[in-house]
Amino acid sequence: MSTATDALIVLVEDDQEIQRLVRDMLVREGFSVEVALSGAALDQVLAGQRPDLVILDLMLPGEDGLSICRRLRTRGGSVPILMLTAKADPIDRVVGLEMGADDYLAKPFNPRELLARVRALLRRARGTTDTEPNRRYAFAGLVIDLDARRLSTEAGEPIGLTAAEFELLTCFVQRPRRVLTRDQLLDWTRGRMAEAYDRTIDMTISRLRKKIEAATPGLELISTVRNNGYLFVHPVKSLPS
Repeated sequence: MSTATDALIVLVEDDQEIQRLVRDMLVREGFSVEVALSGAALDQVLAGQRPDLVILDLMLPGEDGLSICRRLRTRGGSVPILMLTAKADPIDRVVGLEMGADDYLAKPFNPRELLARVRALLRRARGTTDTEPNRRYAFAGLVIDLDARRLSTEAGEPIGLTAAEFELLTCFVQRPRRVLTRDQLLDWTRGRMAEAYDRTIDMTISRLRKKIEAATPGLELISTVRNNGYLFVHPVKSLPS
């Protein structure tokens, strides 16, 4: 698997304006990009190269994106697939994911959101080989286990978090006493909060605060840094796996 700065992305898109927009943005961010106009052109690229990510439009001439996605997965391919579509119907999203797409983004999309999702998918794909020496952390009488995706008290009592809340807390405990901007949090949390950006992040952090501070009475663990972002103020200790 390539590093983020030399990852190869194949963009399967027949709209020239979108092609140019996405390709130029990804190249500026340090990615290598191959463009394919159809499923047949994608097959030609795959015959000679192993991409790190495929960005696949749903509406294509000839074979559509759903069929291409299903075919790639039937072959046993594990390359991450980000599907693009002009259809905002939730049914289309569900079908795309059922066909094997890893993520789904409706047009028109914000370029920053697309970039966040690309980076998140590449991180997830690298997760099977990346070494993660510190997977359990302790802070303020709580223990977070990243592999088990579990937050609990030191006595073992679980504290229920949503996926978005857990991912935010992971960002904080891995970077304690460091100001994290909303853009950084958006990037590190797989783009799940991209639709409303800052406001959604603020709301999720508010819910996270209430849950962890209910278990640590009298302590403020996440501080707001005006015009900058958020700071996890409590010291964090790595625990043996």
